[in-house]
Amino acid sequence: MQRYFLEKNLQGPNLILPQEIFHHAITVMRMRVGAKFEVVTPDEFVNIMEVTEIKGKVAKAKLVSKSRQTVEMPKQAVIVCGLSKGDKAEWIVQKGTEMGAAKFIFFQGDYSVAKWDQKKQKRKLERLYKIAQGAAEQSHRTQVPDVEFIAKVADLELPATALGLVAYEEEAKQGEKTMLMQTFENLKNKDALWAVFGPEGGLAPKEVETLLDKGFVKAGLGPRIMRAETAPLYFLASMSFYLELAHDLG
Repeated sequence: MQRYFLEKNLQGPNLILPQEIFHHAITVMRMRVGAKFEVVTPDEFVNIMEVTEIKGKVAKAKLVSKSRQTVEMPKQAVIVCGLSKGDKAEWIVQKGTEMGAAKFIFFQGDYSVAKWDQKKQKRKLERLYKIAQGAAEQSHRTQVPDVEFIAKVADLELPATALGLVAYEEEAKQGEKTMLMQTFENLKNKDALWAVFGPEGGLAPKEVETLLDKGFVKAGLGPRIMRAETAPLYFLASMSFYLELAHDLG
């Protein structure tokens, strides 16, 4: 069943479809009276709606049923990435959303080739949020991840309720294999795990030292060196397996 996200909670059993939902559901998907779809509201209820009326550019639907679904990770995964070239940010947001990320933060790394000026930032963030929303609908999530930008990694502030991890390729080269698992194990009394990944050129030693001073720990992601857009997905898959399949830290 097609899923959409609403910006506000339902105010009663009836809904006039917002323009964006109308366009996709009625124009693109060609839904007609009697067709059913889902809308997720900010209170994270999944509402099954039925189209009751279509007149011109206006469509109405009624609430059939509502429920809560446990599809989000029991601990939040915050993905922090240095800017990379091309469409890598879009790839990370789309696939990372499907894999359960709660938030994406992009930063201008010391080794970043890509640059986001003030004008580009706003346009890029709007585009990335749309991608996150589409991926959340497709993967039937109940939350759309936030997407943010900071000027440099030094601007990161790790909350007291979170653990921080730096995926550092030098650790992988030296054979470090335990810190990722230890960090997952230490999540029992925390709400979130923030994981930092460098751009194509990696993180500068100074950036790594800055993160360590802020409470992050270095970790390798297995014995192989991964691309900038692959490492966050490897991390999310590992976290999902540990929290949702191998253990229960909900």
